[in-house]
Amino acid sequence: LFFALVANDRERFAHIWRWSRENLAGNDPHTLLPAWLWGQGKDGQWKVQDANSASDADIWFAYALLEADRLWGQADYRADALALLGQIETQEVVAVPGLGPTLMPGPVGFVHPDHLWRLNPSYVPIPVLRRLAKAQPDGPWPQIVESSAKLLIEGGGHGFAADWVGYRGTSQTSGLFIPDPFKGDIGSYDAIRVYLWAGITAPADPLAKPILDALRGMARATAAKGLPPEKVSVTTGGTEGTGPFGFSAALVPYFQASSEPWLAEQQQRRALAALDTAVQGRPVPVYYDYMLSLFGLGWAEQRYRFAADGQLEPSWESACSVKAT
Repeated sequence: LFFALVANDRERFAHIWRWSRENLAGNDPHTLLPAWLWGQGKDGQWKVQDANSASDADIWFAYALLEADRLWGQADYRADALALLGQIETQEVVAVPGLGPTLMPGPVGFVHPDHLWRLNPSYVPIPVLRRLAKAQPDGPWPQIVESSAKLLIEGGGHGFAADWVGYRGTSQTSGLFIPDPFKGDIGSYDAIRVYLWAGITAPADPLAKPILDALRGMARATAAKGLPPEKVSVTTGGTEGTGPFGFSAALVPYFQASSEPWLAEQQQRRALAALDTAVQGRPVPVYYDYMLSLFGLGWAEQRYRFAADGQLEPSWESACSVKAT
C-alpha cells in the first residue's frame, strides 16, 4: 500500500487494500484486525493460516489509508483507517509501568503474567506514529510515540538495536529493559529496520537525533569491514557474518542521516549491483531484500520523504496542493 501511494498508483492501491480488507480483515476493519499470515494450508485451501495480527503491519495499513485520503481525497480510506486505529488501541496497546501506553507486537502472546512484556523495536517507526498522533491527538498515540522512543534509545546496547526486547516491571510505576528471554540479545533481520526508520525520520523531528545517537554501533561495525554484519549482540557488542544486500539498502538513509555519505554511497552501490544481477536473470533475491531496497533506495532517490509530523511527501505531489487533514 505504501509504495503504491509513493508511486501515485491509485488503481494498485485500491486493489491491494480491497484484497487485504476482504481476505485478512474479514471485510470488517471495524471489528477485526488484519491477520498476519495468509497462504495455502495443508488442506490445499488459500486462507488465513494464523489470525493473530502484527501491529507493525496494522499501523502501516492505517498510515497508508490516512495518507491516501489526504493526498487523493478519498474519505472511505480515512474511515477504514480510523476503524483500524480503534481496534489497534483496544487490542494492541497496553499501559506498561514506567512506559505508559505502549504498542505490543500483536494482540496475543506478548504480555506475560510475571510482569514481563515483549517488545519489537522495528515495529515502531517514529514517522508513522507521528502521523497517527496527528490524526488522533486525544488518543494514546502521542504517549505511544514517547514510549517507543524510550524503547529505541534504551532498549539496545553498544549502539545496536535488538530484534526483540524484554521489559520487566519492577513496581507499579517503573521497570527496566532486559534481553528478551525467548529470542536473546541478538539484532539481525528485524533490527535492521530500526536503522532504516531512524534514517528516514525527518531531521526536524525532535526524536531524530537522540535515536540516531543511540544507534552508532552499526556505523562503526559497517565501517570496519565495509559490509554490515548479519547479527550483532547488544550485550557484548560482538558481530557475526555479513548481512545480505537488503541490509545495505536499508542502511543508506541511516548513513545519510548520520552524516556519513561515504558509507551511504558504498552500501548503495552494493545494493544496486545486486539488484542489477537479479534483473539479468541470475539468483533471485528474497522478498525481504526487495522490500528493504524499495524503502532504502527509494528514499535515496528522493521518491519520498516524511515531514516532522509524519505526513508523506511523495515526489509527485507539491506541498501546496495537499489539503491539510
